[in-house]
Amino acid sequence: MRKHTGERVYKCDMCGYACVQKSNLKRHMRKHTGERVYKCEVCGYACNHKGNLMRHMMIHTGERVYKCDVCGYACIQKSNLKRHMTIHTGEKQYRCEVCGYKCNLSGNLKTHMRIHTGERVHKCEVCGYACNLSGHLKTNMRIHIGERVYKCGMCSYACNESGTLKTHIRIHTGERPYKCKVCGYACNESGNLKTHTRIHTGEKLYKCEVCSYACNRSGTLKTHMRIHT
Repeated sequence: MRKHTGERVYKCDMCGYACVQKSNLKRHMRKHTGERVYKCEVCGYACNHKGNLMRHMMIHTGERVYKCDVCGYACIQKSNLKRHMTIHTGEKQYRCEVCGYKCNLSGNLKTHMRIHTGERVHKCEVCGYACNLSGHLKTNMRIHIGERVYKCGMCSYACNESGTLKTHIRIHTGERPYKCKVCGYACNESGNLKTHTRIHTGEKLYKCEVCSYACNRSGTLKTHMRIHT
């Protein structure tokens, strides 16, 4: 009758949880005790809920019961399929209260918020470099180990960043996507266009600490400094 009345006579002494069945309370108590009675015979994984073990076993069997009707994506958890479907629906339920940025994954919003907080959770143990994205730390580590995973298919050039390789490829293709709106000058690097634009604006941000000389290129300032040395 308790199922019909909703009466919850079985209560947890540790957190106040209450339920109508004794077996549910027993299962709940494992969260506090850490007891994991359900064990995987393949890899030793253990958990406190039979359903979790059943989902885990799909890793070994390769079974993917939840499937996307749009693209054929398949997974072992209903929540993963629900999250995947937002790619097709365009739904972005997670919103940044600071700038209005929207995304479909809570993890992406969490990472985005670090832009506002300045939090840098990923740190390099070699040089102390810190960043807010694990991918940036991975790139930084390649500097220390000398790993160059991105290789040019036209020459022997190799680097540790995909963006750097993309820029390099333009040497071979002749592509110059960055163009000056004033004179039509074009180049293959955004930094080069920024430097070029200073010719038109007259901006001279490189200044000599010895005299009043100023210029728009770091290399030009370096050459100027030889006068003083």
